[in-house]
Amino acid sequence: MAGLKFNLSVIMVLVFACMQFNGMVAQTTHVVGDALGWNIPPNGPSAYNTWASTRTFKVGDVLLFNFITGFHNVAEVSEAAYCPCTTANPISIVANGPARVTLNTPGTHYYIRTVGTHCQVGQKLTINVSDTSATPDLPPPSSATPAFVSPPTLVPPTLFSPPTLFSPPTDGTILQPPSPSFGSSFTAVVPISLLGIALAFFY
Repeated sequence: MAGLKFNLSVIMVLVFACMQFNGMVAQTTHVVGDALGWNIPPNGPSAYNTWASTRTFKVGDVLLFNFITGFHNVAEVSEAAYCPCTTANPISIVANGPARVTLNTPGTHYYIRTVGTHCQVGQKLTINVSDTSATPDLPPPSSATPAFVSPPTLVPPTLFSPPTLFSPPTDGTILQPPSPSFGSSFTAVVPISLLGIALAFFY
C-alpha cells in the first residue's frame, strides 16, 4: 500500500512539472528593438514598427524594454493618447529599467516614453497580441447544394426458362415414349434402297 501511494505521488509531481515546463516553453520574451533597446530611434517611428512587424505576440509573452533607470521609462497608453503622445493618465507606467511587461490580454497595445519629447520623435511602439486559447476560424459551410447524380440503371440479364421436365401421369396410365423423328424416314428409305439393289442384280 505504501508503494502505491509513493508511485501516485511521483506521478503527480511529474505531471505538475510537465505543466510548468509547457507553460515556460509557451512564453516568449521579446527584446524591444533588439540591439537598439528602448531609446530614441535614429530612423524615426519606423524603427519600432519594422521590429514589431517581424514578430508574433501572444498572450503570456513578455516585452523586455532595455533602458537605464532615470533616463527613460515605458508607459502603456490608450489608442487616443498614442498618436498625439499624450502622457497624462497612462494605463500603466514602469520607470525602472530594464522593464519586463507581460502581455495579459489580446488586442492592440500602445507603448510610449513619457519623458520629454522622445515619443514625438519615434520612441513609441504598437503591437497586436493574439489569444493563444482562441480556436482557428473555420471556413463557413458551403451553401451550394451538391448535385445529385443518379446511379446507372442496371438491366438484369435475360433469363432462360429452364427446360420442361417430363412429369409422369398420376392416374396410372402408361405412356409410350415417342419414336425418334428419323424412324419414319429410315423405314421408307431402307425398302426402296433394297428394291433398287435387287432390280440391279436381276438385270
